Amino acid sequence: MNILTKFPLGQYVIGNKSWLRIIDSRLKLIILLIFLITPIWAGPLWRISLVLCLILITFISFLPLRVWWRSFSFLIFLSIFIGLLSIFATSNLSSLGISLRDPNEFKFLLSQDISWNIIQIPILKIGVINFGPYNISRKAIELGIKTSTLIFTVIHSVNLVLLTTLKEEIVWAISWFMNPLRKLNMPVDRLLFQLLLSMRFIPLVQEEFQNLIKSLSVRSINYRHLGFKKTFNVLLSLIERMFLNVLLRIEQGSESILSKGFLQINIQRFKPKEKQKISSCLMNLISIFFIFLAIFLRKQYGAL
Repeated sequence: MNILTKFPLGQYVIGNKSWLRIIDSRLKLIILLIFLITPIWAGPLWRISLVLCLILITFISFLPLRVWWRSFSFLIFLSIFIGLLSIFATSNLSSLGISLRDPNEFKFLLSQDISWNIIQIPILKIGVINFGPYNISRKAIELGIKTSTLIFTVIHSVNLVLLTTLKEEIVWAISWFMNPLRKLNMPVDRLLFQLLLSMRFIPLVQEEFQNLIKSLSVRSINYRHLGFKKTFNVLLSLIERMFLNVLLRIEQGSESILSKGFLQINIQRFKPKEKQKISSCLMNLISIFFIFLAIFLRKQYGAL
């Protein structure tokens, strides 16, 4: 299986006709920050709304289906799995029938109709197997929503931006926001050039991982005969080999750059030279409206 074509995470898709591609890269960064920052200290309603908004954008983005559906499905499964794991791992496992304090102690403060648990399962006996007691609290549900939505929002929003934006345009957009720092004699261009190189190494890591998976499948190792300890050692050796290969590629790339001597870095040459069309201007105006609307909704309904 070719991971680079089946799971193109963090890679720009050339020739896509998505309307996300024509939005200004500076506006894309602002929208990305909305998806990354606004979930902080936000309630479950806002977090779920961001996930639904991302899913809607994905389905109406007109991106090729083969580009995003595999990674999208895997990310949905991973988010749900981690969310359920967070819910059940933090729920109360103590018996529901045991009362540590007098239930009428705070009767004058709390109403008897208040239930702090969403799901309560008493002791059930089916045959010779006992189930329960078990309860799922509101805090456990909130923690599950927080972890699952945060994983999906962070990974999928960044992936959508990388799928529809050239890395050079992202670097230029960041340099536009960091332009005031140049007056403080900060090496903005050098830092952004390092960022560009790091984004260039994303396909390299995927390629090395793919090569290791292929080499492992060719050897046809029987993991049942190895046992848990030896299987874990094989896994650690694969991770070590992948990092060694990636670091070797980085060293070779750095030596080739240093061999060319001093490089004049000019981030401004990454500025998009395409003429503004009516469609791009319209999408930029809609994006600006979406930014202000998201800020207003976060202030009104996004609190805890």
